[in-house]
Amino acid sequence: MLRVVRDLDRVPANYFKKLVNTDDIWEVRVDVSRNTFRLLGFFERQALIVLTNAFQKKTQQTPPAEIRLAEERKTDHISRRQSHG
Repeated sequence: MLRVVRDLDRVPANYFKKLVNTDDIWEVRVDVSRNTFRLLGFFERQALIVLTNAFQKKTQQTPPAEIRLAEERKTDHISRRQSHG
């Protein structure tokens, strides 16, 4: 699925979408057998997706704790890049 996100100009929303009411966090859906996994991350410089965390999704709603973790890691990443670069 990550190759699809990387290679296609337009990825179907059921596999890759921006989460509403977040700090620009995106979700990648990966199905393996009967298991569904989600990878959260954000865009950096429009061409690079930084993945922050992953979890097995068992309900329709993305757990708020996972979104908070992704946002915290995004903030940390941006802070470290600015101080080193």
